[in-house]
Amino acid sequence: MSFEVRPATAERFADVATMLAPTNPASTVCWCLSHRLSTKESRSLLGQARGEFMRRLCERDVAPGVLAYDGDEVVGWAAVAPRAELPFERSRKIPHVDDLPVWSAWCLRVRPGHRRQGIALPLLEGAVRYAGQMGAPAVEGYPVDNHGARVDLTMAYVGTRALFERAGFTKVADTDSISGGFPRVLMRRALGPGLAS
Repeated sequence: MSFEVRPATAERFADVATMLAPTNPASTVCWCLSHRLSTKESRSLLGQARGEFMRRLCERDVAPGVLAYDGDEVVGWAAVAPRAELPFERSRKIPHVDDLPVWSAWCLRVRPGHRRQGIALPLLEGAVRYAGQMGAPAVEGYPVDNHGARVDLTMAYVGTRALFERAGFTKVADTDSISGGFPRVLMRRALGPGLAS
């Protein structure tokens, strides 16, 4: 199967909503904002304000992530952005390894009904490619190091070390963060000429 990955721009907002909107429009969860905003900012956005905030992100010059498509059907989402814009920049649990202005890829979601079809890898690779096209010198991820053990689907959004390794990432540090009962590691993929296309 071949999947196309495209930036989550304003004209694709309906597809972003398909991937990220909670079932209950009044809910104060998801829209992939919990790691994009501080806890205080995230909690202040209630119900439909969360979707409107994501809509504004999609209208910016730099998309808030990428979408995977199987033909015309949206089947996946990956959040990717400069780390300097994210709470990861101030995290006490996820270390800085140097002063490189890296981007972070921190949320991977495959649409129900399309899982186990090999979407996660091209989705992550598409996020890396997009970051490279926007000038990122490297991309970091903070997946779980689960040693092949099953990860609960609600916590699998951070990805696994094995997935990031298949996408060309290398472990560069341990973290003090845990997701789904597993330790998270800091993985990085350097980008250079020829790698961003």
